Amino acid sequence: MKIEQIKQMLKTKPYHFLRDNKNLGSQMILLTLGGSHAYGMEQETSDLDVRGIAQNPKEEILLGTDFEQVTDTATDTTIYSFNKIIPLLTSNNPNTIELLGCKPEHYFYLSDIGKELLDNRKIFLSKICIHTFGGYSSQQLRRMENKSARQTSQTHREEYILKSIQNAKYDFKNRYFPHEDSDINLYIDVSAQEDYNSEIFMDVHLNHYPLRDWAGMWNEMKAIVSSYNKIGRRNERAISHDQLGKHMAHLIRLYIMCIDLLEKEEIITYRAAEHQLLMGIRNGEWLDQNRQPISAFYDLLNEYEKRLKYAADNTSLPETPDYKKINEFRMDVNERIVKGYKRTLSSV
Repeated sequence: MKIEQIKQMLKTKPYHFLRDNKNLGSQMILLTLGGSHAYGMEQETSDLDVRGIAQNPKEEILLGTDFEQVTDTATDTTIYSFNKIIPLLTSNNPNTIELLGCKPEHYFYLSDIGKELLDNRKIFLSKICIHTFGGYSSQQLRRMENKSARQTSQTHREEYILKSIQNAKYDFKNRYFPHEDSDINLYIDVSAQEDYNSEIFMDVHLNHYPLRDWAGMWNEMKAIVSSYNKIGRRNERAISHDQLGKHMAHLIRLYIMCIDLLEKEEIITYRAAEHQLLMGIRNGEWLDQNRQPISAFYDLLNEYEKRLKYAADNTSLPETPDYKKINEFRMDVNERIVKGYKRTLSSV
């Protein structure tokens, strides 16, 4: 679907809520594309995903409330409030950080505040992206993996499970009682179980640690392990709807985006350089006659994993985002709204 067609579609009745909803309309600061159209990976049958950001009204800012987001399922549209999007961007959430790296012509509405947000996008970037993008990549991997189809070693599957847990474990320090990384050491070793060549082991050294926090961490790790037991059924559904190639393509895209963040310190949502590769994967060119991933795909995946690790080890991104500048920007925007600034539209 061409951009002019999308612009005309946004003027039709199903999208009237963008203008009529009390939290949108003149409160909008940014409107753009999401999903396959944003990445340049759409097919003729691809749905149109619309994403955006709207400023919080004066009364919400003063009362400390937040409409958070407006979601219209019929048009697959999600508009985040300004006060909700800032923490999501700060956490380098892949589904929201990509809103700041779209093609210029994909921004259908961009107010002066929206333009400032784009101009300041680098203040949100940090090494946190290694783990947030890694977590999303692991989700995509679990969607497409199939034990029998891959015919891969049980040890290899254990490595993917461990990687998923390590990505989740990175955020434990922010949500549970403090502990050192070395207090919970996970690793793969030779297994004594009959059906296992190797498995994940753990060394735990926690003293005077809150039971409920340990239970929370344990349940999260257990859920990741359990999710791999459901891979077969999940993959069968993906195959029946011809979605496996899509999951494979998005897995590679996540790696590429994260590498760009680490190496170039840029958010590049539209993947022009990799368009042919990604569309080939999505269209099934990397599947065998049984609609299963060919071995070359796993070789490609391993190469991107190596590139990501190298980029992570050598990036100049800070450990954490620039919280000071982020808070100053957020306060400045909300102060202007409370004072009744005159909104201008930078581009349509």
